[in-house]
Amino acid sequence: MNETLDAISGLGVVLRQKRAGHRVGLDAVLLAAAAGPGGRRIVDVGAGVGAVGLALAKRFPLARVDLVEIDAETAALAQDNSARNGLAERVRVALADVTSPTARRGAGLSDGAADLVVTNPPFYDVATTRVSPDPGRARAHALSGADPLGAWLKASLALLAPGGRFAMIHRPDALPAIYAGLGARLGDVAARPIYPRAGADAIRVLLTGVKGSRAPPRLAPALVLHEADGRATTEAQAILQGRATL
Repeated sequence: MNETLDAISGLGVVLRQKRAGHRVGLDAVLLAAAAGPGGRRIVDVGAGVGAVGLALAKRFPLARVDLVEIDAETAALAQDNSARNGLAERVRVALADVTSPTARRGAGLSDGAADLVVTNPPFYDVATTRVSPDPGRARAHALSGADPLGAWLKASLALLAPGGRFAMIHRPDALPAIYAGLGARLGDVAARPIYPRAGADAIRVLLTGVKGSRAPPRLAPALVLHEADGRATTEAQAILQGRATL
């Protein structure tokens, strides 16, 4: 069997996903925990099988959610997962290359309409990374084109309404490129480092901000995932079990 059905407690959803290739994990749980408030319209850019967007649809029962995904097979799984979790009436899957304004319009996505945009972009650039021979996995892990991360961020923020909130997760070493891509479009940008344990280097960074805000960037309190003995910290355990947000 090439697929599994998994209950992700930190997200409060059940997901059908491929057994091999990119699978939902900690990054999705952390991003969902950092996002909010939801408002009336939420867009999950690069939604994959729908993990983050569906979790937010459950958390904010008045919101309508668009799951934007470029891979047709993955988008079909997202569509199935929205129905599986009883959210099909409020969740729409948009099969589109988000970096193309024409493709966004063709998929029914309106620029400047979302109250919250969340994204977990592919972490690497095909120009500098050896990608997987599996096309789906390669697409999930690496971006292509000139300034691919900048193009992704520009498109994500184009979907956001003035005063809307943005949340993303990425690698800490990508921060210079992220800040360059956000430019002056986003203010009150808070960066929250995620550490595997105290004394270690950060492995992820969560960024949130407000479109059009003029507030300066800031560092948010860090999240440490594990104690020295390997047990989850109290804060991390609450997030992983879906009992707390960031």
